[in-house]
Amino acid sequence: MGAGRSTPGRSAATASVSKGAKHGTWRVFDQLGCQGYRGFEEDLRKVGFKVFAGDASQNWLILKNGDHAIGLFQVVFEKNILTVNLGWDSNAEKVASFTDVRDLQRQLKAQGVQLHQQADESTTGPASFVALDPDGNPILVDQHV
Repeated sequence: MGAGRSTPGRSAATASVSKGAKHGTWRVFDQLGCQGYRGFEEDLRKVGFKVFAGDASQNWLILKNGDHAIGLFQVVFEKNILTVNLGWDSNAEKVASFTDVRDLQRQLKAQGVQLHQQADESTTGPASFVALDPDGNPILVDQHV
């Protein structure tokens, strides 16, 4: 699976994050219904974003403009989230090599990073962990493969 591999001159943690697709997820809430959600989607379309995944009838969409992705989720998450998808490129296609989420988690814990949720290190395959930024917003490191 490529666990623990890194690019020369960079730490495995840095290399693994650079090989993962990154996107922001915004919590969209409008007390009047979906108008705020739809308005945000329409504004993103005006600047070149197109629907990549999701289902508007279920109140979630992922929009892309080139390699940049933004997820819109109506009242699904408590806060905005930065997501790193290890093992995927920006089109949600599997990459040839990447650092396994559990290896990255061990490296961060060894450096004293406090994790809000942890991956089960006795497993393989899909898993995730969550750290918090200084403002308390989650950083989700998610591996789907």
